[in-house]
Amino acid sequence: MNNLLKLALSFLFLVHSLLASAAETADTIFHNGTIITINDTQPEAEAIAIRDGKIIAVGKRAEVFKSASSDTQKVDLAGKTMLPGFFDSHGHAWMIGFQSLTANLLPPPDGNGKNMASLIKLLQDWAAANQKAVKQLGWIVGFGYDNSQLAEQRHPTRRDLDKVSTDIPILIVHQSGHLGVANSKALEIAGISPDTENPDGGVFQREADGKTPSGVAEEYAFFQLIGAFGKSLNKDVNDLFAIEGTKLLASFGYTTAQEGRATQASLNALKRVAENGALKIDVVVYPDILEVADIHPEREYRHRLRVGGAKLTIDGSPQGKTAWLTRPYFKPPPGQDKDYRGYAAITDQQAMDAVAKAYAHDWQIIVHTNGDAAIDLLIKAVKAAEAKYPKVKNRPVMIHGQTLRRDQVDKIKALGIFPSLFPMHTFYWGDYHRESVLGPERAENISPTGWVLEQNMMFGTHHDAPVALPDSMRVLSATVTRRTRSGKILGAKHRVPVATALKAMTLWPAWQHFEEDRKGSIEVGKLADLIVLSENPLTVPEEQLDDLEILETYKEGILVYRRGEQSAAAPSPAMFGLTLRGSVDRHKSARENNHLHGDGCFNDALGLILQALEQVSPSSR
Repeated sequence: MNNLLKLALSFLFLVHSLLASAAETADTIFHNGTIITINDTQPEAEAIAIRDGKIIAVGKRAEVFKSASSDTQKVDLAGKTMLPGFFDSHGHAWMIGFQSLTANLLPPPDGNGKNMASLIKLLQDWAAANQKAVKQLGWIVGFGYDNSQLAEQRHPTRRDLDKVSTDIPILIVHQSGHLGVANSKALEIAGISPDTENPDGGVFQREADGKTPSGVAEEYAFFQLIGAFGKSLNKDVNDLFAIEGTKLLASFGYTTAQEGRATQASLNALKRVAENGALKIDVVVYPDILEVADIHPEREYRHRLRVGGAKLTIDGSPQGKTAWLTRPYFKPPPGQDKDYRGYAAITDQQAMDAVAKAYAHDWQIIVHTNGDAAIDLLIKAVKAAEAKYPKVKNRPVMIHGQTLRRDQVDKIKALGIFPSLFPMHTFYWGDYHRESVLGPERAENISPTGWVLEQNMMFGTHHDAPVALPDSMRVLSATVTRRTRSGKILGAKHRVPVATALKAMTLWPAWQHFEEDRKGSIEVGKLADLIVLSENPLTVPEEQLDDLEILETYKEGILVYRRGEQSAAAPSPAMFGLTLRGSVDRHKSARENNHLHGDGCFNDALGLILQALEQVSPSSR
């Protein structure tokens, strides 16, 4: 009897819900296209209805149209494909703005930085086209060069950059974000001389005499250099980084972005932009737990911004050969012996204390771990914290996990560590991993999505921009095909179906961020965060996935991007109303280049810009 009563009550509740839903009048109805819901109980739909930014109906066209009135806007998808908006599993929204507002030195297919001559010309052309910016800044700035991709197979030096100018300071940032190069004038302004010692955790590369700085600065030495540049900026420019970064992300279909490592100063900038109503998509921020004293995570957004938890960085970049490995690099970097394994960016105790602090405060913590030695330390720290705080369920996140070992997969599953993986590496940097970083054997297993799926684990996939454009279709393609720039397959056993790869860009990252109840799939009650693609990713040939285009992006039912009005591959508006980047054919020479490397967790570098600004009163600007 009790079971019959429960069944009857459930039926009445369902009928009431359906009637209530039917009674709602839609603001907008999308129809006449393929609608992929990322909802296993209802994978596809003919139409969806939206009211007040939320989805009120999903299903057959006739049923959904019952919510229409004479005022309802009916959007004809004209055979195109609709998906839930992409949820950024890991990236640097503020940093992407910096990328969009400097000279583009990236190699093909994202730029034209092929050799020293091209870098010099790109900088000269940028300076000539942006004389107002150069005059106001007093600097020439470029982003994205890659020594492994240059024909000369070396870093530029101060002598190369001096060919552009010896009077104006010049700073160029490596695609990895872990190092950069200054000309002689910039070194002079930064106070870097033959007598300057290397800082802890950084290196000033030297010329043949062993003393004179070559202009190349690594890690914390680079941060010292870029801090000098930061003193030339004002807060309006830094706020524009956040605005332009989120615009670019929206153009690639992201409706929720992540700022994956904020300093106090960059957090302040994001808050200013949010309070001014300039964010068109949501941004989740993770301040650096070692640098930001007051971290106050919250689950609700304020003006499209919220603090999601804290960030910890344990090591560096495998492509820059600063990631911390348990086995030596296949080819050690210059000046290192055959046993070189990289190094940790912090001490074991700092890592243990930071994770324990996050658990003590019930904060979610996301941890940059590229090398497997760094992952071992993450596992150790989480295990200790869980033993001390067993009731805390904060969904800790492993960021990158590029050299995640098979035995470590079982351990992170047992500890509930969510893997945010980086399979886009297989396209951009897979060949370099095979040839130089890890060697043929270990390179096969970078970003091992196959091992994670064997354990029935959810995972996220990310772009980590600004190392390259935050190209969602490149992320999707790389996760599915694992095809390198040279056309080879790297780790076939780690390829995943398109449907799974889409979950890793939508529903699973929503779960990662505690937002699975409102984002990540097209279901009644969830936010109308939606995108329109040129074709159906489930039916196009896999080798054509990276050719798909984001046509429209909707945030809570509001159009925030339409291709043609603001092309994803086109320049973003510049910081002084000028065009700073030229357009590039995304597919030109895609098979001509063997490798490219980078890793974009370098907010600590550009965070110094804002730190410098925070120390300068507005009246002095």
